[in-house]
Amino acid sequence: MSYLDKTIGAGRKGVRGMIDAIYPPTCLICDTRVEGNRGLCGKCWGETPFISGLACDKCGTPLPGDEDAGTLCDDCLVLARPWEAGRAALMYSGTARKMVLALKHADKTELVPQLSRWMARSGAALIAESDVIVPVPVHWSRAIARRYDQSVLLATALGGITGLNVWTDGLIRTRRTGTQDGKTRDDRYANTSGAFRARRRMDGLSVLLIDDVMTSGATFTAAADACHAAGAKKIFVLSLARVAKV
Repeated sequence: MSYLDKTIGAGRKGVRGMIDAIYPPTCLICDTRVEGNRGLCGKCWGETPFISGLACDKCGTPLPGDEDAGTLCDDCLVLARPWEAGRAALMYSGTARKMVLALKHADKTELVPQLSRWMARSGAALIAESDVIVPVPVHWSRAIARRYDQSVLLATALGGITGLNVWTDGLIRTRRTGTQDGKTRDDRYANTSGAFRARRRMDGLSVLLIDDVMTSGATFTAAADACHAAGAKKIFVLSLARVAKV
């Protein structure tokens, strides 16, 4: 490292230290002051349902037992998933649910850097096999109402961490599908079927689809179908949170 690089690095650390002194980092959940870059205080960290250990290879649902390869959950044993593998960083419950809802509905975009780091850790194996990151977009009308698309923010931050190209315009949601809340699995699939179209050719590429929450997998399925129609070779899916029965 050159003298100039060392000087610039020291300067950045100094500025960071000044900022932290004036605005000390606080927990993403409860605003308690925290040390380091975990983003959560000890109490909230302990209450956050990170997914670790054995998980379904297709959807990331946590499973009982020791770590192993080639393991599927009950749903993925009977459903034809149009992707190679999937992972999630968190279970959609407790403090994780609070963070997802804060990001989606309360303009808490400052959560994105930390959330994307957790996604990068959980999806490391998928990222290593992917050529490009593509967010699963909300409908344009919803993005206007929220002033942003949370999946695009997460995908963009993940690209910054991993160095992968991010195609924020890779897919378009062609119709507003409405909420999936309260719908059966079959209704969820019917609601999202054909709801996406690729805006770029993906010939021969391995595509990593990004979304904030996976429940039945219906939205990922519709998005993956659109990527396959555009020529994608392989699809991987990575969500911030996974809704699952445990």
